[in-house]
Amino acid sequence: MQTIQKLAAHTLDTVLSGRNLTDTLAALWRQEPALTGPQRAAIMDICYGSLRHYGWLRGALDSLLSKPLADPFIDRLLIISLYQLLYSQTAAYAVVDHAVHVATAHDDGRLKALVNAILRNFQRRRAELTATLKRESVAFWNHPDWWIGVVQQTWPRDWKQILTVANQHPPMTLRVNVRRTTPEAYLATLTAADMPATLHTSGAITLTKPVPVDKLPGFAEGVVSVQDAGAQLAASWLEVKDGMRVLDACAAPGGKTGHLLEIADLDLTAVDVDIARLARVSSNLARLGLSAQTVTGDAARPATWWDGKPFDRVLADVPCSASGVVRRHPDIKWTRRPTDAQTFARQQIGFLDALWALVVPGGKMLYATCSIFPAENRRQIDNFLTRHVNASLERDIQLLPSEEHDGFYYALLCKA
Repeated sequence: MQTIQKLAAHTLDTVLSGRNLTDTLAALWRQEPALTGPQRAAIMDICYGSLRHYGWLRGALDSLLSKPLADPFIDRLLIISLYQLLYSQTAAYAVVDHAVHVATAHDDGRLKALVNAILRNFQRRRAELTATLKRESVAFWNHPDWWIGVVQQTWPRDWKQILTVANQHPPMTLRVNVRRTTPEAYLATLTAADMPATLHTSGAITLTKPVPVDKLPGFAEGVVSVQDAGAQLAASWLEVKDGMRVLDACAAPGGKTGHLLEIADLDLTAVDVDIARLARVSSNLARLGLSAQTVTGDAARPATWWDGKPFDRVLADVPCSASGVVRRHPDIKWTRRPTDAQTFARQQIGFLDALWALVVPGGKMLYATCSIFPAENRRQIDNFLTRHVNASLERDIQLLPSEEHDGFYYALLCKA
C-alpha cells in the first residue's frame, strides 16, 4: 500500500504540473516494471478517482489546513489519501497508517504528524465538510470555476447534465467488425458469455459492466473493438464507398481508421505526426486483419508527405481541447486553461485549410473534434466557409456528453 500511495502521489503531482495522465502513467510503468497488475490497477484507480473528484478533495483539504502546504508531495499524498478514505474499500486506519509511513520516509518525516492529524481530523469532520462543500461550485461540480462558467453560458439548458456526466465513470462501448459478424450476433455471443450488454440503434454495444479487453470474445481475432458510441458516427458520416481514396488525418490510435476499413474496401492513407502513436494504428489494423498506408507526417503540412493525388474523402479529426471526453481523461479539466480553446481553434485553421486542398472536386471532408466548446466547432466551420467559396456545409451535429456517448462535433463539408 505504501508503494501505491507514494507512486500515486508523485503521479498526481506530475499531472497537476501540466502533464497528461495517460503519458505520466505510461512513463511510470516503464520506470517501475516490477509493479504487479493489481498494483497498477490500484494506482490507476487512485489517480483517475482523485482527478475526477479533485474539486471536492481540494476544497476539503484546504478547509483542514491552516495555510497551504509548501511541500507539493505531501499535499498530493493527502489528496489521494482523502480519496481513499472516501471511495476505496481499504480500511480507514490502514489508509492513515500507510500515509503516515510514506510521509515518514519523505523529507525525514518532518510532516508525518501533520499528515496523521489532517487525515484523522477529516474522519471526524467528514459530515460537516460534506455539507459545507455543497455550497462551493468547484467542489460541488468538480470542475474549475472558469470551465463551469463557459459551459453554463454555452449550454444553458444542458450544463448540469454535461458537468454531471463528466464526473461519472465512462461506459465500455464496443464496435463490431461487420466484416466478421453482426451486432445482433455479437450481442448473443456476449449474452452466452455472461456479459450483459445493450445494443444501440447505431449498432454500438455497451457493456453493463466493463471487462478487460482480453476477456472479450473474439477481441484478439479482430471481431470487436472498444470505441465510444459517439466516435463510431465518424465512419458513417464520411459516406465512404468501395474503391475510394481516403485520408485519415491525425489518425492515431486508429479507431476510426479501422472502422472505415471495416465498412468499405478503400485505398486509405493514415497520417499522424507521432511515430510511436502511428505504430498503434498499424497494430490495431493488424488485429482487425486490415491494412492501410501509414505515413508519419504533419497533417497541417501535406507538402512534406502528400503524393499530389487528391482524395475522395478526408477525415480531419483535428487536435482539440478534448472537453467532450473529460470522464475518460479527468486530468483535462484541471490542466486546461481558459485560453486553450482559442489556441486550439487557431491551430485547427491550419489543418482545415491545408487538408481542404487535398479534397477532389465533388469530394467531402469530415471535420471532427471531441470538444464541446463552440470556438472549435460550429464557429470554426462558419469561419472556414467564409474563407472557401468552393465549400458548403452538408450537415453538422454537436453531441453533448451523455450516459450513452462522449461529446463530439462533426461537420460534413462538400467541395464544389
